Amino acid sequence: MGKLSLIIKREYLAKVRNKSFVVMTFLSPILMVGMVVLIVYLTKINDNEIRTIAVLNESNYFSTDFQGTESASFVRMRDIDLEAAKDSIQKMGFYGLLYIPDEPDLEKVASRSIFYTKDSPGSSILDNLENVFEDRLRLRRLQELGVSVSDFESVGNNFEINTANFSGEQNLKGITEIKAFIGGAFGYLIMMFIIIYGGFVMRSVIEEKTTRIIEVIISSVKPFQLMLGKIIGTSLAGVTQFAIWIISAILMFGVLILVFDIDPSGLNSGASNAPGLVGGAAYMAASDSAIQLYANELFRIPWVMLISFFLIYFILGYLIYSSIYAAIGAAVDNETDTQQFIFPIILPLMLAIYVGFFSVFNNPHGPIAVAFSLFPLTSPIVMLMRLPGGIGEGGVPIWEVAVSILLLIVTFIGIVWLAAKIYRVGILMYGKKPSYRDLFKWLKY
Repeated sequence: MGKLSLIIKREYLAKVRNKSFVVMTFLSPILMVGMVVLIVYLTKINDNEIRTIAVLNESNYFSTDFQGTESASFVRMRDIDLEAAKDSIQKMGFYGLLYIPDEPDLEKVASRSIFYTKDSPGSSILDNLENVFEDRLRLRRLQELGVSVSDFESVGNNFEINTANFSGEQNLKGITEIKAFIGGAFGYLIMMFIIIYGGFVMRSVIEEKTTRIIEVIISSVKPFQLMLGKIIGTSLAGVTQFAIWIISAILMFGVLILVFDIDPSGLNSGASNAPGLVGGAAYMAASDSAIQLYANELFRIPWVMLISFFLIYFILGYLIYSSIYAAIGAAVDNETDTQQFIFPIILPLMLAIYVGFFSVFNNPHGPIAVAFSLFPLTSPIVMLMRLPGGIGEGGVPIWEVAVSILLLIVTFIGIVWLAAKIYRVGILMYGKKPSYRDLFKWLKY
């Protein structure tokens, strides 16, 4: 045990004292926060850009229908033919030209109207233009059928069925997807940690093997102790780096909110202009009520339990995969030879992310979600997607969580035992690129 602790200490200090580790530890939060600020800034600039659209209307319709919006302004052109209008708007740098031909019937006018642009137009601009045509066509068709607009709107009102659990509490639409997304974020963190720091373990083994340092080390410690010490030491360095990243990012976001006077409540400032309602006040009241219900539901998520199981699945999942990474590092002479072995390791992680999102979102207690939350190589990610719904009644059955953790522990012991066999032989093998057949032979030694 004393030798194992020395190896863990050596690996940990070697990582945290590395210049690149120190630089990236403090530079990464700045880059992440800067990237978020840049995205928000660019999005704001893009949203504030007003596109000018020329309207050449030769018909007797749509004379006042096209009004300026936050993203588009309209310039009406008169006494000019279509070709001259095209040349004119290109020289003036307008976004596009909407041509409405002179036809005796509204239906023909709408069907033969053309929107000219230099490149393919954005969907938001097209939606706005199409909505104008649709509204006018709908109004004309209703008039021909003798149906008033108010009668049509009363018929076309959307319907949402009320939902509740068996205790009588209201269920919220989309809350299952939100919870799965929260759990998926935890699972994604595990996947990224495994890929990044599992690679660190592998490269550390390759470095010591190529410099022949391993031959000296192996004379005083067992291969299993060396492998386990590398895994634990690297994982502790990774946890240290992640903790610094999270704390730094939170502090930087807090500073940005104070410096730029960002008001989170301002995100709902556009609610008063919501269409289809009698007044902005009624919409805001309904919106605030819905937001409060969703907020209450999110607060009811067992966060302490979720974080606790995140740590459990994180530790067990990382130990399993890092053992495989260590075995691969011991089996090869350089990092180039690892490519043939890396994809089979990453495949279960990718499968867990994608299958987890598709299955847990739609049916968190279905057979696919249950199967992948029990399979050891995918359970650290998929089970975390299901856990925000709670454990026990209405959530994940207790026996599924227990079996999942038990299978992870058994799998960890089995994979570490197998990885140690490969590690024991591979660290002293030089000059030959191993195949899957060679790895299988080493397992028999």
